[in-house]
Amino acid sequence: MKQALVDDTEDVSLDFGNEEELAFRKAKIRHPLATFFHLFFRVSATVTYVCCDWFSRSFVGCFVTVLLLLSFDFWSVKNVTGRLMVGLCWWNQIDEDGKSHWIFEARKVTPNNMAATEAEARIFWLGLVICPMIWIVFFFSTLFSLKLKWLALVIAGISLQAANLYGYILCKMGGESDISKVTASFLSQTVFQTACSDFQKPGLEGLEIHQH
Repeated sequence: MKQALVDDTEDVSLDFGNEEELAFRKAKIRHPLATFFHLFFRVSATVTYVCCDWFSRSFVGCFVTVLLLLSFDFWSVKNVTGRLMVGLCWWNQIDEDGKSHWIFEARKVTPNNMAATEAEARIFWLGLVICPMIWIVFFFSTLFSLKLKWLALVIAGISLQAANLYGYILCKMGGESDISKVTASFLSQTVFQTACSDFQKPGLEGLEIHQH
């Protein structure tokens, strides 16, 4: 009888890995400096563009200042904050034949390399999506108010920020080059994750590199 009890008994291993990962993802911002600069340059460029007439009468000075802020934002988001905050990266590479290849990379999640926190991911994507929309509003306001001297700067702002948005969406979607499929898939995934946030926690993808 005792032997039967022993045979029917199973060892149950408790896996605390998922609980630790969920606790980590719910934690506060892990990379405060990267999060700060992810928003600092793009918000500064927007505020400077709106308020430059109040502080300076020099069109050239305002133009150069905003353009520099946009350039710093493009570089920092593309090369630093995307890697740290969401584990994504994209770049262009020229092969020996002179052909251009776009490479999209997603960081592999390991016990020593945890996924980004939800707060960081939310800040990253909100900043990446909202700011280009603001510059699109600036484009139409500049066009309708006939302030054509600012048009080149606004187009530069849209181009630089939309390039990062497009690149990171391709990273998130695995390098799919069809923009209509990418947009539909990204929006549907975002809506689904938001609706099911209480039941399913999104994680980062494994290391995937795609070339185009």
